[in-house]
Amino acid sequence: MSTDLKPKLNIRVYQNLTSYESRFQEMKHLTAERDETSDDELWILQHHDVLTQGQAGKPEHILIPSTIPIVQSDRGGQVTWHGPGQLVIYFMFDLNRLGWNVRTLVSYAENLMITLLKRYHINAYAKPDAPGVYVNEQKIGSLGFKIRKGRSYHGLALNVDCDLSGFQTINPCGYAGLEMVRIMDLISDYPKFNDLSIDVIESLKESEYFSDITVLQY
Repeated sequence: MSTDLKPKLNIRVYQNLTSYESRFQEMKHLTAERDETSDDELWILQHHDVLTQGQAGKPEHILIPSTIPIVQSDRGGQVTWHGPGQLVIYFMFDLNRLGWNVRTLVSYAENLMITLLKRYHINAYAKPDAPGVYVNEQKIGSLGFKIRKGRSYHGLALNVDCDLSGFQTINPCGYAGLEMVRIMDLISDYPKFNDLSIDVIESLKESEYFSDITVLQY
């Protein structure tokens, strides 16, 4: 892709916990209203406790009733948990303009997490048959997307120092018995949300895909 065709990227970093439902509606609206000249966006944030059901979500994967709110989402996949101590990244990319397909986007998100973890000497990997990122067969990063007219929204969630009890009320991503793991379980001097946000921004600034990157603090 030549430089003059590369899109601009706006990165939003939310310093405080943010509502899943609010961001979900905003992503949908932004994607519906954008056109071929719109900048791409990437949001880095943490949510309040929430369970989100993907389009393929089945009620039986919620195992234990709890006080955690449940939100029906339009992303792919089954049920997952979001909450404090989890790095969430949403990708509002024009895939047609980037020349990507859905598999390219999934691989990009997985590789972003794998590269991020490698900085901290954590050996993570993706699986061809189960989207996400794993360490020693335990899942550390999840992902799910929605594509509308060639444009993406939703994204990934990486477990940093969150409370895993929310995952224990469900079959994470629809897999019974799937064990979740956090960065804090793997290294003692682990990075926090702000550290990882900076790492993500640095990684994107080195990316070949965008002509100009603007970082906005919220």
